Amino acid sequence: MNTKTAFDLIFRNARTRTSPTPVDIGIAGGRIVAIEPRLACDAVEIEVGRRLALPGFVDTHIHLDKACLLGRCAHNHSSVSEAIAAVAAMKCDFTVEDVYARGARVIERAIVHGTTRMRTHVEIDPRIGLRGFEAVKALKRDYAWALDLSICVFPQEGLTNDAGAEELLIAALRDGGEVIGGCPYMDTDPNAHLEKIFDLAQQFDVDIDLHLDFDLDPSWWHLEEVCRQTERRNYQGRVAIGHATKLSALPPDRLKAATARLAKSGVAVTVLPATDLYLMGRDATHNAPRGLTVAHKLVEDGVLCSVATNNVLNPFTPFGDASLLRMANFYANVAQAGISEFDACLDLVTELPARLMNLRDYGIAPGKPADLVILDTDSGTNAIAELPDVLMGFKNGRQVFGRQRPTLFPPRA
Repeated sequence: MNTKTAFDLIFRNARTRTSPTPVDIGIAGGRIVAIEPRLACDAVEIEVGRRLALPGFVDTHIHLDKACLLGRCAHNHSSVSEAIAAVAAMKCDFTVEDVYARGARVIERAIVHGTTRMRTHVEIDPRIGLRGFEAVKALKRDYAWALDLSICVFPQEGLTNDAGAEELLIAALRDGGEVIGGCPYMDTDPNAHLEKIFDLAQQFDVDIDLHLDFDLDPSWWHLEEVCRQTERRNYQGRVAIGHATKLSALPPDRLKAATARLAKSGVAVTVLPATDLYLMGRDATHNAPRGLTVAHKLVEDGVLCSVATNNVLNPFTPFGDASLLRMANFYANVAQAGISEFDACLDLVTELPARLMNLRDYGIAPGKPADLVILDTDSGTNAIAELPDVLMGFKNGRQVFGRQRPTLFPPRA
């Protein structure tokens, strides 16, 4: 019994992923101050009923600025380049207000599905200018009561081949850009593209999150150059690559070598199941490849990985509800994860992406922010297996959403 500490709020009988039995979680001043059975204190209490408490889901890779574009263009795109071109054609007409409204729609869905941390990629180039960036900065400010939003600025359509893009990137990094991204496969000089991105990252002391190797041709890739630059700049633990679908096309011996290379250089990998599955292998007439890199297997061999949303309702992915639990369930199904691996799949949308984003204040432990979500299940394994409702969420100890459990109405006898 703890009779000394004063709490603002106590979660009673919560399951956590680290405790074999239900515990109480005591909150004071917006932070977790105690986790133990039967806390004794007069405070507001929430009976969790032996349900699972998590520190919220972490989305390392989403595009708020180009979400929710269904109905603005045709969506029968057969390749990554066609999807990029479709969005590029619309981008010139994006306004700050338009980007804000579409981004808010996605953020609000993400919040009620339990996301508490998010990194959004924002396109910076002469066509969109800084309008998307300004909108996302406003979203970061306006939704800070429920979600921590980190902004990654990047040149979607190239850098060395797009006059004015570098100056705009620098302006964004000077005005709140927290991470820099890149897209070397869209540049006429991919290695020069990467060199500039690493230069800017070091100049502004920000992490790097790249779109990379997004096809199924394993005869060439940019992965080696990224690993080389990471080691040369001593940037281990500060570089991530998204998609990396080429890894799914490698035979076992080459995949083993690539995995070892990534682990040695400290380069993380984010798998984006909805987009990767939608766009890869579309030219196959039969026996179509999945195009999905098996992240939880890479983790076993020392590579830091995450699973994330990427796009929602646009030419890259005409699906989505911003639910990372659904994405983890989807990933586990397609990756044919065994039941014993379900917890590892949940790691890909919780602890591991928090490490990828270098979040030092994430987790359910004394001293951490009281950012909690309650799932209508009792374990990490069942969270993946059952795809349960996320019943409520808290940010710094304040409730930010609630969801009523459904009620059945059987006929009267």
